[in-house]
Amino acid sequence: MEKIREYFQKEVQITDEDWKIFSSKLKKREFGSQQIILPLGKVENHLSFIETGMVRYYIPGEENESTFGFSFENEFMSAYDSFLTQSPSIYQIETLSPTLLWQLTYYDLQEVYANTSIGNVLGRFAAEGLFLKKSKRELSLLNESATERYLNLFKDRPALIRQIPLKYIASYIGITPQALSRIRKQIS
Repeated sequence: MEKIREYFQKEVQITDEDWKIFSSKLKKREFGSQQIILPLGKVENHLSFIETGMVRYYIPGEENESTFGFSFENEFMSAYDSFLTQSPSIYQIETLSPTLLWQLTYYDLQEVYANTSIGNVLGRFAAEGLFLKKSKRELSLLNESATERYLNLFKDRPALIRQIPLKYIASYIGITPQALSRIRKQIS
């Protein structure tokens, strides 16, 4: 739980009283590798901080799955659109490795907003991180070649990206596994 406080303390000071209220709402959950955290069609009720592990966001399909995002340790994760609207999710979230989450429910977050001086700042900070990740990917799909998108994945978290199955990486950058294989041969 201290990792979350350290994460926030980089940007904003949190009083002990505000931290006490916020941290009292956090629930620890552990998942094994390749476990569904949020099934298709369920409402996202949690904003989660990943202490360890990694997850992927994807749209399941009978023949093909479309992976459109990853979250790693020391990041927030959520089907944030479903969380905000409290409506069913049109995608799933699955762990890619054993994952430890600290979760805050939608209603507990509303309580933190109402009862702490720092709640809105913490919520905004988490939301901004999720937005920037989404925006970066969208711009990448519009402005970069598949090779550039592949190479850019390794800039921020090279060790973690190497643990993700290539079929998920191919889907994420918008190409087939065969096209990814060709790109990997060209750059090696």
